[in-house]
Amino acid sequence: MTQDDGSCEHPDMASRRIFKILSAAVGDGTSARLGQLALPGRKVVETPNFTSVASRGAVPHLTPDNVTRHTDLSSTYMALEDFIEKPKAAIYEIEGEGEESRPLHAFTAFPQEIPTILAARRCPAVTAPSGNTSKLLAIFTSTGFRSISIAEYAEAARKLKPDVVVGPADLLHSSQAPAAKKQLRMTERTEDWLDQFLGLLKAGTQTDSKVPESCIFAPLIPVEWKIQWTYLRHLAEEVLDDISGLAVYDVNLIPELSAFKFGHLPKLSLDPPGNPQDILRQISLGIDICLVPFVNNVSDAGVALTFSFPAPKIATGIQPLGTNMWSLEHQTSLAPLVESCTCYACQKHHRAFVNHLLNAKEMLGWTLLQIHNHHVLTEFFKGIREALAQGPEEFEALVQEFATVYDSEIPAGTGERPRARGYHFKSEHHQEKYNPRTWQDLNNNSNSGAEGTEKPHEVARPDGQPLA
Repeated sequence: MTQDDGSCEHPDMASRRIFKILSAAVGDGTSARLGQLALPGRKVVETPNFTSVASRGAVPHLTPDNVTRHTDLSSTYMALEDFIEKPKAAIYEIEGEGEESRPLHAFTAFPQEIPTILAARRCPAVTAPSGNTSKLLAIFTSTGFRSISIAEYAEAARKLKPDVVVGPADLLHSSQAPAAKKQLRMTERTEDWLDQFLGLLKAGTQTDSKVPESCIFAPLIPVEWKIQWTYLRHLAEEVLDDISGLAVYDVNLIPELSAFKFGHLPKLSLDPPGNPQDILRQISLGIDICLVPFVNNVSDAGVALTFSFPAPKIATGIQPLGTNMWSLEHQTSLAPLVESCTCYACQKHHRAFVNHLLNAKEMLGWTLLQIHNHHVLTEFFKGIREALAQGPEEFEALVQEFATVYDSEIPAGTGERPRARGYHFKSEHHQEKYNPRTWQDLNNNSNSGAEGTEKPHEVARPDGQPLA
C-alpha cells in the first residue's frame, strides 16, 4: 500500500494509522504541513497545533470545567512522575467509568474529548543528581528523586491507558554537550529501552478490552544524528509497525530524517520553544504538535499575550508579544486584554479588573490570564493552518513578516507570582525562591523560627522576669 508521501506502508498498519497528511511541500516530513491526528474516541486534532502542559493532572489555574467551557485545547501533556510519589500510588487504584474509559482521564477528571499524552518526565525535566542507569530511569516526584525500571513504566502505561505514551529515553544529564562516547551510550540505551518497552506492552495487551491501546511515540534524543544513525535505522526498519509517531527532543535533527521513511508519522516536539518565533521555526521544520510550556510561565508572571498570526499590518515600530498586567496604567483601563479578542476574559472583564485581582493575589486573576493566553495560542495556530492552506510560499513569507513586526522577547511581569505549587519545582541547589517571604519578624529577632513562622514573644511576670 502506498501513502500520500510515496512511501510504502505495512498492510497491518493501514488500520492503525492515526495521522493523515492533508498537504505538504515535500513528502519526507521535513517541512511545514497540514494534517489531522485522529485518536480513538477523541476529537480530531488539526495540525500544526500545540499541547497544553499539565501539572499533577491539571492545567495550572484551570479546573476541568473551565477547560471545557473556555478553552479549545487540542491535547495535554502529563508526566508519570507527577503521580507516583508514594509506593502505592492512588492513580493505580482508580478504575475508569464505563468499559471504554481510560483511568488517566478518570483520575484527573480531564475532559473526555481531549487526548492525553503521557511521558515519564516533565518537559523540561529537573536534572537528577545521579542520572539514569542501564536499567533504571531517574525521575523527580514531589517527595524527591527516585528511579523506576522500564517494566514499571510499561506497567503504568498499560494501567493508565493514555491516548499517547512517549517511549523511555536516556536524555542529557549534567552536560549539554557530552562526549561522543556518552552520546553513543545514550543512543544504545534508548534503543534497548524502547525495545523492552514495546515488548512489555505487547505482552500485556488485553485482546478482550474495549479500550484501544495507547499509541506509542518513539523518542528521538538530542544527540548528533550521525551517532544515533543506527537507532534511527532500527526505528525505520524493525519497529516502524509498532510506533505511531515520533517525540523529538531536538528539532535540529528533523532535516536529517529525510533519509528514513518517517514521513507518515506525526512529530511531537518536546524541545520547548522560548517564544512564538521558535514555534514557527519548529513548524517550518515539520513539527506537527508543539509542547509550549512558556504559556504557563507567562500567565504566572501576570502577562497577557498579544501576538497573532499573520502579524497585523503595523508600521509603527516593533510590537510587544505581551502586556504586563501589573502595570499601573491598567488600574483604570476598561479595555479588554486584547482588542477584538473573543476569549472569555476579554469578553466579560477588563484590564482594571485583572490588575486588581493580581494585586490582591486573587487566584481568579491567573485563571483569566490562563484562559486568555491559551486562547491566543489557539488562534495563533489556527492562523498558521490557514496560511499553510494557501501554500508553503505564503506561509514562509508570513513567518518572515512576523519576525519583523514582533519583538523576540516576551515581557517579564513586575509583580509576585502565585504561591509556588507542584509545577514550580526547584531544579537547582540554592535556587532563589519565586516570591519573597510573606511573614517577617517585626522585632528584628535573629532567633526567629522557621521560615513562614515567627518565634512567640516572651511574656514577662510582674517582677520583670520572663515566665518559665
